[in-house]
Amino acid sequence: MMSGKYTSLENHQVSGSVPAVTDQGHTTGKFSGAQGKIPAGSHPPRDADGGSDEPPESGGCLRTFAIATYKPYFDVDTSDVLDRIKESLFPFRGSFTEKTAENPDLYGPFWICTTLIFVAASIGTFVTYIAQKLQKKEWNYDINLVTWSAGVFYGYVTVVPLALYVILKYFSAPSGLVQLFCLYGYSLFIFIPALVSTLVFIFCSPKF
Repeated sequence: MMSGKYTSLENHQVSGSVPAVTDQGHTTGKFSGAQGKIPAGSHPPRDADGGSDEPPESGGCLRTFAIATYKPYFDVDTSDVLDRIKESLFPFRGSFTEKTAENPDLYGPFWICTTLIFVAASIGTFVTYIAQKLQKKEWNYDINLVTWSAGVFYGYVTVVPLALYVILKYFSAPSGLVQLFCLYGYSLFIFIPALVSTLVFIFCSPKF
């Protein structure tokens, strides 16, 4: 049995041990009261190449070309687009402007304008084909119909709202530029069924 007393090694040297050396020039410092706090001027750790872990913020001019800037204007679903198309068919109600005032989109105007371009070019090509066949002439496809359609409709949906935005801003009656794009883009939908209906008159023509 070991005795309950322990031998003090404070003033004794154990064989094989190295005596502690006291550094006379060492000065003991005290920590200030702000222990555990990160200084205000500190920065997050940087990568090996010197760059910060945080993504850099885009400048004012570069932000215009960023995809994230236009993402909210394409955040719509099918029910929203169909509802806005329905409201655009009745422009005198004024409900279309109320529904798009807080959340205008560019998704619907883009696809409506694109669809209208191809519908107009297709029907124009078909009408030209029928006309030349009735005259017993050789038919040649004209690619300029697509080019002209794209220039007319994309130009209309871009230049007209932009000009109206400048005029309203000049007369101190500003309106959202995206909302004007949305308004004029959805207003083109009525021309799609109008162009398709022209085929009925072509087929009902006595010369057909």
